[in-house]
Amino acid sequence: MKTNRRTVLQATGAMATLVSLGIVTAQQAHAAGRPGFDARTLQDAVRALGGAPATSDQISIVSPDIAENGAVVPVTTISRLPKTTEMFVLVERNPLPMTAAFTIPEGTEAEIQTRLRMGESSNIVAIVRADGRLFSAVKETKVTLGGCGG
Repeated sequence: MKTNRRTVLQATGAMATLVSLGIVTAQQAHAAGRPGFDARTLQDAVRALGGAPATSDQISIVSPDIAENGAVVPVTTISRLPKTTEMFVLVERNPLPMTAAFTIPEGTEAEIQTRLRMGESSNIVAIVRADGRLFSAVKETKVTLGGCGG
């Protein structure tokens, strides 16, 4: 499907209206239309992205070894793979593992920084789409105070 400016503006306006009326949360709006955000397991999220990624030493995950507060865990993901087009960050033991998805424009450095919520100690998984294939890296982060609880 070819997306043009008018279609993007219409979709953005419709979603903004739903958010402002309280029908859709901001978190749901950001995840709308992206595969994997509704997956309940890591395996389902990976499957939604297109299958099993190959492990790569060209992907780095920088996160604290021990995070004191799981509500705000800083994470940086760097891909040194050529032709990186997308980067996904998943937290294995979260109720909804897919936490972030980024589109990397051509000609830019494939490095993202974000803050995640982690309910408990878990593996952080970075999945990168480069040259049409999936690659991954994993880093364990321990959490002393969970951030996903009620």
